[in-house]
Amino acid sequence: MDTVQQYNQVISHCQELFIKKTQDYGTAWRIMRLSSITDQIFIKAQRIRTLEIKKVSKVGEGILEEYIGIINYCIMAMIQIELGEEGEENLETAFVNEKYTEKVTETRDLMIAKNHDYGEAWRDLRLSSLTDLILVKIHRVKQIEDNNGVTIASEGIKANYQDMLNYAVFALIKMGLAVR
Repeated sequence: MDTVQQYNQVISHCQELFIKKTQDYGTAWRIMRLSSITDQIFIKAQRIRTLEIKKVSKVGEGILEEYIGIINYCIMAMIQIELGEEGEENLETAFVNEKYTEKVTETRDLMIAKNHDYGEAWRDLRLSSLTDLILVKIHRVKQIEDNNGVTIASEGIKANYQDMLNYAVFALIKMGLAVR
């Protein structure tokens, strides 16, 4: 199976969970500021790193669930960027599903372009490296947020969320969530 098929399998799993939670909770996440979503991604990535080091989870959920959470929080962030933090709080499930698919499509297209240029180098990375790359991107996003979104020579916040999403998908592929 090729990367795009594996990618789509992982996303299908994540999107199904996201939509089920939307049906359960609505879009309560719409009240979150972008910086709060970034902090949630940080918590998940930091927990993955801690579990990688300590090798034991005392709360049940493991690394796989945290990577799924990172993917879904990145989608939330990209939707927030588009709709604005002050926009409509209660979104219809069908609209959320449409936006999820739209953000994934943009991000998958970016992955395909980068995979072409980098020759799928991610396949040779350790899971711990993917975790560290996500943490680096989080710190970059926090710095951009602290600078009120202004960058001089760097890609913007959305591109960093896209990279984090793609790294999390790669991790889940490597962990076997997608059939090879």
